[in-house]
Amino acid sequence: MFESARPASAGDVPALIEIVEQHAAKIVDDRGGQLLLDHEALLPPLSQRLNASIEDEDSIVLVGEFDGVAFGVAHARLHQLPDSTIAKLEHFVVDAEARSVAVGEAMMNEIIGWAGEHGCAGIDSQALPGDRSTKNFFESFGLKARLLTVHYRL
Repeated sequence: MFESARPASAGDVPALIEIVEQHAAKIVDDRGGQLLLDHEALLPPLSQRLNASIEDEDSIVLVGEFDGVAFGVAHARLHQLPDSTIAKLEHFVVDAEARSVAVGEAMMNEIIGWAGEHGCAGIDSQALPGDRSTKNFFESFGLKARLLTVHYRL
């Protein structure tokens, strides 16, 4: 048994959507979760975005696996700034069952390599407030908070 990360194909998209949807159901009541999901709902359907990104040279979609079974999805795209490029993680989800077996680590290592190959100055991602395990995971790879979004609910 082992963990791995590999480029996704169009045939992987239904399983990746299921992983993202299961995660969405779990975060809906978390602080900021519903608002994040509301923003996501304004975008084209996830299947369309993942399929387009699989074919796009400026994006990467990975399947995180353990023993050949998909437990994670990582989706990043290049974001051009005036003087540099960053890799922006659009989705980074690991099923709760596989969070202790290095599936996330395998995907993050691939993302870091891909971003480096594309000359990126950095990698951006996001974590919901209070999601200490996600924050700790990203910090273990050297990602640090650089912007906090604050919100007042009316």
